[in-house]
This record gives sequence, C-alpha cells and structure tokens, in this order.
Amino acid sequence: MENKKVKILIIRFSSIGDIVLTSPVIRCLKEQIEGVEVHYLTKKSFEQVLSANPNIDKLHFLENSLNDSISELKKENFDHIIDLHHNLRTLIIKTRLATHSKSFDKLNWQKWLLVNFKKNVLPKIHIVDRYLKTVEFLGVNNDNKGLDYYLNGNYELETLLPSSHLKYIAVVIGAQHATKRLPVERLIELCSNINHPVVLLGGPEDAERGEIISNTAGKHVYNGCGKFKLDQSAFLIKMSEKVISHDTGLMHIAAAFKKPILSIWGNTVPEFGMYPYQVDESRIFEVSGLNCRPCSKIGHNTCPKGHFKCMNSINLSELIKVANA
Repeated sequence: MENKKVKILIIRFSSIGDIVLTSPVIRCLKEQIEGVEVHYLTKKSFEQVLSANPNIDKLHFLENSLNDSISELKKENFDHIIDLHHNLRTLIIKTRLATHSKSFDKLNWQKWLLVNFKKNVLPKIHIVDRYLKTVEFLGVNNDNKGLDYYLNGNYELETLLPSSHLKYIAVVIGAQHATKRLPVERLIELCSNINHPVVLLGGPEDAERGEIISNTAGKHVYNGCGKFKLDQSAFLIKMSEKVISHDTGLMHIAAAFKKPILSIWGNTVPEFGMYPYQVDESRIFEVSGLNCRPCSKIGHNTCPKGHFKCMNSINLSELIKVANA
C-alpha cells in the first residue's frame, strides 16, 4: 500500500527578513520528511523572496479577500499548518481549514516587559530556533546549515556597478523605521572613512538620502539605493567583501550568504532574537546600558526622547576600524 504524501502549509505573510528567517524550516521539512509536499502562504509582494526556493512545491498568495484565499487553500487538503506569523488572520485561516496546526511563540508579553519596564525575561534563543520548534513534532531537527536565499536571476557585477566598484563593502542604509537607521550625517562620517569602494543599498525610499551620502562622502561611494530590484540587491550583498547593515531584511540575506556582517542597532535590541543567524564573522554595534532602550519592538519615526542616543552614540571609530581591517 502506497504511503500517503504529507502535505504541509507554512504561513508567513511578511516581511523580507522574517521570511528569509523561515528558510531553515522550509529546508529541514523538505530534506528530513520523505516525499513531503511543502506549500507556503505569503503576500504577493514578497513572491521574489521565495519563488526560486527549490524546497517549496507551491506558493500561495494572500488575496484581498481572505475568504477567497481560504477557498483556494481548502482544495489542497493539508495535513499540517505551520503558522510562523501567528496573528488574527492566521487564526481565521487555521480555524476555517480545520486541520492540525502548530504556531510559533511570538513572546509578546516578554517583549512588552522589556520595552515598557526594561525587564528582560526573554529566553536566549534566536527566532529561527523558535520557528524550528514548531516542526519538532514531525521529527524535524535543526540541520545547522543556516539561512537560505535563492537568487531568481543570473547577474554580473560589470552590468550592475561601475568598474571602479567591483570590490566593495556594501552599506545598507535603509530600515523600515527611522529609529533603526543611523542619521545621514553619521552615515556620511562612516562612509567617508572607509578605505574601500562602498556601495550603498536600499529601496527607492532611501534614494535621496543615498544621494546626499554619496555626494558628500566621496567618489568611492556609489549610491545604489532605488536602482536595483530586491534580487539584484541580494546579488550585490552576495558579491560584497563585507556588509554593514541596520537591523533589516538585507542583513538576514547577508547572513544567508555567510557574509561578514557589521550590524548597527538603534531602538531595537539583539535580545529580541533577530541578530545575524549562524554567521562566523558577525559584529554587533549598539549603545548598551541606555535606560530608554529598547523603546519599541519595531520602531518609531522619531526618537520618543528627542536625543536619539541609541544611534548618535554608536562608536563609529570602532566600526570604521573593523570595516577597514
């Protein structure tokens, strides 16, 4: 009698970094369960992050109508749902699909205590390992191969960058919230003192700041912000000598490519469990001991206290020293 194929749905709606952080779950399921069929539900806007992943058998996208999404998912008859987003919409989906499910622990109350009372009761465990706990019941274990990012296209540095910038340090200047980003004047100071070609990376929303930085810091700084699609930026991360990044999606893509990472932390803290995962050369730059930090588990448009010490007091001289080493 033929064994029934196990069909599993993973859910993570957003964002770039969070989705990349689920890649060990995808891989371990695919490699450790014989004949498993792995499906993944996300938002259409993040298709590029997952579409080249050979460990995913089928991608599903969250429709404008949740009912339409659920109707499509019901046709698949999943055996298990692995909920790595764990919010109201995923609860509705799991309830309506009426199949076995496991959800990861978001540790919301522990994060709330740290943000509001600076009392740290968070377990010292990376979010990847919390994601992987959801599939332990299937006999799946962490293979310790780290994160994955699969490029969708074949690219060449010579077609993306000027000939003067083919051996470079990537500096990721973007982050979703302003309190996770170094101010422009500090980024100028950083880039001015790096003794290598520098390629600035970020989205269209970072292009103007990137132009100010590159125009002021020197000709060795190339502004790539807004000029590349996500997949091309990921390729440029892969081909870089080192990566300097805020706490953002491209930092996790850098970790997937095992790049040396110098990560800069403002209002968020590594204790939330989203620091570079399984990277041999990783240095964290932060201002420890501030009684106002972390002020949010995500971020703000401006510093609530007005002084922005978490970024204004980052030790740039040490960061520059490590970057130039």
